[in-house]
Amino acid sequence: MSAHLENTISRRSFISLSAIAAASALAGCTSTSGARQIIGQQVLLPEPIRAVQPSPAPTDAELAVMYGPIEDGGFLIPAVPYKQIDPRYYRQQVIDPTGERPGTIVVDTPSRFLYLVQPGGTAMRYGVGIGREGFAWQGDGVIQWRQRWPRWKPPNEMVARQPELAKYSIENGGMEPGLKNPLGARALYIFAGGQDTLYRLHGNPQWRSIGKAVSSGCLRLLNQDIIDLYDRVPIKAPIVVKQ
Repeated sequence: MSAHLENTISRRSFISLSAIAAASALAGCTSTSGARQIIGQQVLLPEPIRAVQPSPAPTDAELAVMYGPIEDGGFLIPAVPYKQIDPRYYRQQVIDPTGERPGTIVVDTPSRFLYLVQPGGTAMRYGVGIGREGFAWQGDGVIQWRQRWPRWKPPNEMVARQPELAKYSIENGGMEPGLKNPLGARALYIFAGGQDTLYRLHGNPQWRSIGKAVSSGCLRLLNQDIIDLYDRVPIKAPIVVKQ
């Protein structure tokens, strides 16, 4: 066999063996290159990022259940005539507009919305009634304490403005829980800097107040909505109230 032929065969053998070795090496490991992942001879593209989509607006049948009568804690909470409320204040899941971390409560006072930020870029949104001008609170705090069917104890400053509330004062033990109690079915107590701000997120028997500025500073929700929020809010949840 000529030297030229031997060199040609040797070169072809080397190329063939190199290709086999490369394929064997590739089949035995996983490498990542940019946005692609190569496994064996198969190129796997990453799953596309799914755009966050809000839940569709609740249907009339869903609203009838959401805001229907509820038996809770020995009390029968009446149905809310939701058709008489602005639909934007219905409880619903939306794309999170706040940028806060999941578990945070954000109150958008001008829009009369409360958001509970959820994982995945969404938030539960509730309509709220807010404090009258001069009594509204804003800032960063924490939900330090939570209570089912709380007693209402108006602060002494309120009693001084409205002496008829003296029978419900802190000294007199407050108002008994119930459907007429201004705090409704649930109360979430806002603390800031380790101190009670005296402001609450609470239930509300007066559905007409949602979307309005009527309370003495506290943030009120429909009883059906405060129950839903109460069950979702983590312990010591941060809260941001924006004016």
